Amino acid sequence: MKLSTITRAITVLLLALGVGCVSGPRGKSASFNRSIDDLFAEWNKPDSPGCALAVIKEGNLIYEHGYGCANLEYGTPITPSSVFYIASVSKQFTAMSVLLLVQQGRLSLDDDIRKHLSEIPDFGRVITIRHLIHHISGLRDYEELLAMAGWRMDDVLTREHMLNIVSHQKELNFRPGDEYQYCNTGYCLLAEIVARVSGQSFREFTDANIFKPLGMTNTHFHNDHESIVRNRAFSYRPDGSKSFKNAFNNASVVGGGGMYSTVEDLAKWVNNFDHGRVGGPEVLKQMHEQGVLNDGKTNRYAFGLAIEDYKGMKLVEHNGAFAGYRSEIIRFPDRKFAVVLLCNTSAINTPQLTRQVADIFLLGVTSQKPAESPKPKSSPRPSASVDAGNLNAYCGEYELKPGLIVTVTREGNRLSAKATGLPKVELLPETESTFFIKEDESRVSFERETTGQVNRLTLQEQSGTHVAQRIIPFRTEELAGFVGDYSSDELGTTYTILIRNGKLLAQHRRHGDIPLIQTSVGDQFVGRVWFPFHVAFMRDVQNQVTGFKLTGERSRNLRFERRLESVSPKSSR
Repeated sequence: MKLSTITRAITVLLLALGVGCVSGPRGKSASFNRSIDDLFAEWNKPDSPGCALAVIKEGNLIYEHGYGCANLEYGTPITPSSVFYIASVSKQFTAMSVLLLVQQGRLSLDDDIRKHLSEIPDFGRVITIRHLIHHISGLRDYEELLAMAGWRMDDVLTREHMLNIVSHQKELNFRPGDEYQYCNTGYCLLAEIVARVSGQSFREFTDANIFKPLGMTNTHFHNDHESIVRNRAFSYRPDGSKSFKNAFNNASVVGGGGMYSTVEDLAKWVNNFDHGRVGGPEVLKQMHEQGVLNDGKTNRYAFGLAIEDYKGMKLVEHNGAFAGYRSEIIRFPDRKFAVVLLCNTSAINTPQLTRQVADIFLLGVTSQKPAESPKPKSSPRPSASVDAGNLNAYCGEYELKPGLIVTVTREGNRLSAKATGLPKVELLPETESTFFIKEDESRVSFERETTGQVNRLTLQEQSGTHVAQRIIPFRTEELAGFVGDYSSDELGTTYTILIRNGKLLAQHRRHGDIPLIQTSVGDQFVGRVWFPFHVAFMRDVQNQVTGFKLTGERSRNLRFERRLESVSPKSSR
């Protein structure tokens, strides 16, 4: 009887006994198991999503366990046979598919991608397959482009949507080879190239050339969002401290993600890096070759794998995140050791947990936290009396970095500061211009320009010194110059800029109202929907606003033109 069959039988028995979503481990001794299981205790509950874990040593699956629920509505426990969406961990399988075609002489890594993808625009620079592999193509990320165009995380997202928006792009983020910038577009295009060159769908190609040869019977690339996935773990996001909501995955774009698998199947993939049944020694060696930029610098990203050092050991890893799914595979090739972790809630930090598991196995570090030594009491801080006029002069907003604003306010004779997303703290005066924060023992000092105007704030903390420029707020009549409708041909969408309660606001038909936060740089704002973005307004020689450039984390300078018929002021109270 197969191990997976035994697992299912045990699961049925546990459910019959009313055990719910808490299942038992298979692996080492009970005491050793407890050390691992302590890491996942928070999630190993009948009312919580959780994880499946597998640990591989010298080709042997030495530990596997499921924690928490695969389906909260039915109380289905997670087991090592539960099927998860693995998100960007899929990229190494896409890279392997490309190298298999290169091995067969049907592709070259130095092919211009337009040789295989004629719908991709000519940007005036050759983009090669190698550029896509190492995330150095300069292409904008299609997921972020779709978000800018109004797509939501739970929308249906297909191959056709991806190709359509990429084919309408007019610019690159940078010249191919100049920079490393992680880009899902590149790997989705790689899957498309594999399909066109092989004459098979990407799912068919990977089934025939990777999954079946390795016996990965519960693994596939999901190119139809409506198709059934047996034994699927559903994904969740936290909603309050003890509850969860569904986080739907309706995507069927493959290559950059799109793969479903189990920790048991992924253990077989991990072992392939040692025995080379798929690809052979030369291809597997090439999988670990890192990219090189135009200036000769080496990029840590290889072929769907990131290479780094961890506590003096070579580490090969990749993680993934989409909807509520979180995934991670880490390998220590010199130790022939690997950890596979698949989770179904966005609340779980998979990179942290996989390394903690590795520490237990490789370094003998227990999961128990050492007792904290008492912190030495701080000596009394010198205090000063600050003139009330100076306190008023310090009040205002300061930008530490785009979107991270420190707001300084006065309450009586006390000064307080609040950074975006953090609690308010009191600024205790040490001198006329320097203040102490007792919560983290950092210091804030204010600086003036030659006119006497306070123009910046300097934060000194253990991690270093950070300078925040003061934001000089636009007057309402100045904000009126930005009001209007702005459209992008590349994205096929429109944003309306208006004023509400003295603040600038962006409206989108699908995203709703988006507050725009002014930065310390003139005509530039930041905002956030489910992605952070930066807006830089453009002006003509008459100083009239003509449009703006929209930039996200992985897509730069999307041009929006202002509609001439929309220049009359719009406001909302």
